[in-house]
Amino acid sequence: MPQHFLLSAEARNLSPIAIARMSEYEAVMTMKKLRWGEGKDVICPRCGKKHEAYYIKSRKQWQCKECNYRFSVTAGTLFAHHKLPLRDILFACSLYVNAAKGISALQIARDLNVQYKTAFVLLHKIKEALKVHKQRETMQLSGVVHMDATYVHSSQKPKNKKSERVDRRLKQHENPLKRAILVIRDSFAKQDDEQNTKQIGARNTIAFIAKSENSKVVNQLANKHITKGSTIHTDESPAYDNLIYFHDLKRVNHQKEYRSDAGVTNNLAESYFSRFKRMYYGQVHKMNNTYLYEYANEIAYREDTRRLSNGVIFNDVVSKCLTSLPSDDWRGYWQGNKKRVETLAA
Repeated sequence: MPQHFLLSAEARNLSPIAIARMSEYEAVMTMKKLRWGEGKDVICPRCGKKHEAYYIKSRKQWQCKECNYRFSVTAGTLFAHHKLPLRDILFACSLYVNAAKGISALQIARDLNVQYKTAFVLLHKIKEALKVHKQRETMQLSGVVHMDATYVHSSQKPKNKKSERVDRRLKQHENPLKRAILVIRDSFAKQDDEQNTKQIGARNTIAFIAKSENSKVVNQLANKHITKGSTIHTDESPAYDNLIYFHDLKRVNHQKEYRSDAGVTNNLAESYFSRFKRMYYGQVHKMNNTYLYEYANEIAYREDTRRLSNGVIFNDVVSKCLTSLPSDDWRGYWQGNKKRVETLAA
């Protein structure tokens, strides 16, 4: 039996210990490389000129030769106006990457010896960068596509006395915070001759948040993100009935089987839900609906990068943070400037 990729040496080319031992200058140069690439050229965030600017080593800043603007490696990014040393930020990013099923702000606070508030905002800035870059993509899934949904926050704590309890199966007694996480995943072809790959399983993952799993939401997402004529695998929920008009719809009845005799299954979606719920119950324990999409998108990113080494994922995550603009949602969060509207698909 071949060795799993995550057990191989190729999967481990990033060491948080090495990052923790970096000097602040080495941390600056690491971020500079991930933001502006190799060489001495940098890009002024004010005038946009790419050139070899003056580097002021005592301040760890550059001065533009065109407009004389002084800027740091985090200027104009999600990490702008940071108070933590850059080495600590990189160390937190390495811990974030190595946590296959997510990591809690409390654990980051302990590992960095900072306040919980600091760790919470830092982690959500990373999630924000992943969300921004995901929303920039215009991804169309094709081939064999698995589609399914799961519910979170579906039940409320029952009353102590049995006589005071209500039937939570009835719609009028549903938790108003109940949300559906819908996921769409396409799979690798059995053999891709052009790229000479033999990868199997899910290739691309897109997650969404909705108030319920219904045909209106499903049709809207399928029309936008799935190429017409694709083969879609779903369960027997009536929310997917209308997909048959534009796609090759195949279904599996989970009351009888997990995989039909014809090979129909939506296990790619189920594997996503498995990792998400391990993060929910084993790491975070509580998610506000306002940021539920960010958590769902984080697991989609982790699923799509599961076959990459931790060093590659680290470089990608940090570069995404350094190419994302400052977010108003995370300026003065603990002073009351909080995001008010949740991100819903429909």
